[in-house]
Amino acid sequence: MKLIQILKMAVIPVLSGFTFVSTSNTALADYLNSQGSGGDYRYELWSSDDNSSYYLKIWSYEASPTSSPYTTTGEFASSREALIYFDCNYAERSLPECPK
Repeated sequence: MKLIQILKMAVIPVLSGFTFVSTSNTALADYLNSQGSGGDYRYELWSSDDNSSYYLKIWSYEASPTSSPYTTTGEFASSREALIYFDCNYAERSLPECPK
């Protein structure tokens, strides 16, 4: 009987610790930084919780705000890079940064 009680007292804190560690890793979240539109599209600019990467969710301008995005881009190193990508590829703006 004592052995079972000792095991319970040892196992429960260890399992709780593992649960806490795994939960803290999966609780990372992305954050909405800005929204905008251009051409026939609108976007949401999202960043990782540590601002190390950014991505865009892009919708058709007429699409419902609750609909799934038309596309989600890959990662960018900065918000500037992401917005230049949107301006050049979706908003059809003629910027010096846009490839010709």
